[in-house]
Amino acid sequence: MSAIPPVRTLIVDDEPLARRRLRTILADEPGIEIIGEASTGRAAVTAIVETRPDLLLLDIQMPGQDGFDVLRQIAGVHQPVVVFITAHDKHAIRAFEMQAIDYVLKPVIEDRLRAAVRRAIQRVGERRHADLTGAIARLLESVDRGRTAGRIAVKTERGVALLPVGDIHWVEAEGDYVRFHTAKGAHLLRATLSEIESRLEAPRFARVHRSAIVNVESIREIQPLFKGDYVLVLKTGAEVRSGRSHRATVQALMRTLV
Repeated sequence: MSAIPPVRTLIVDDEPLARRRLRTILADEPGIEIIGEASTGRAAVTAIVETRPDLLLLDIQMPGQDGFDVLRQIAGVHQPVVVFITAHDKHAIRAFEMQAIDYVLKPVIEDRLRAAVRRAIQRVGERRHADLTGAIARLLESVDRGRTAGRIAVKTERGVALLPVGDIHWVEAEGDYVRFHTAKGAHLLRATLSEIESRLEAPRFARVHRSAIVNVESIREIQPLFKGDYVLVLKTGAEVRSGRSHRATVQALMRTLV
């Protein structure tokens, strides 16, 4: 059996001492390979495009281009798993909106960094499984499109299974991936939400946010928030927030629930 490839990690911080501390802490962390460093946002973008790291340890406040600028510039090119490293907690909400997996404050505490990196290693593993599943799914569909109609190939503990679309409660986008939420757990697949939307036909499924599709039969109630936003509460207890550009869709769903 071949060894599991290490998680290739790029450190981005404008402070040399900060970069050195991250590298020192992670020197003996199993599964991590530090492939490089960058001290500016511009250098980070170049390094990400050239080396395609699995994990990005990214400072937010840097001269010129900050960490958020870096993520905007690489969107659509390469999207590594991101752990933000910053001296300020005021950016936390925005960081998670950018789909960062964790947010570590400076001065960095060793145990806190290791915990964040281990979560990131797990997420990278999920993505690798999703990449394999996506390749198998495309193969299945090319061999027999009729046989796989109404089902989506997903990775399971035993291998690959065909998931009936009716089992899906909702789907959320995670960068270059989508996560299917079902009664038996979640499945990650490398695909765009638009690709999945084309396979989850209305009126059974509805796109309620640029990052979310819901199974209409799974909706328990819809709660208004403010400025045209809503929260869709599913029968599982999960809450899915709608987007303003999908307001008309959600309002139409509300009428069906009355």
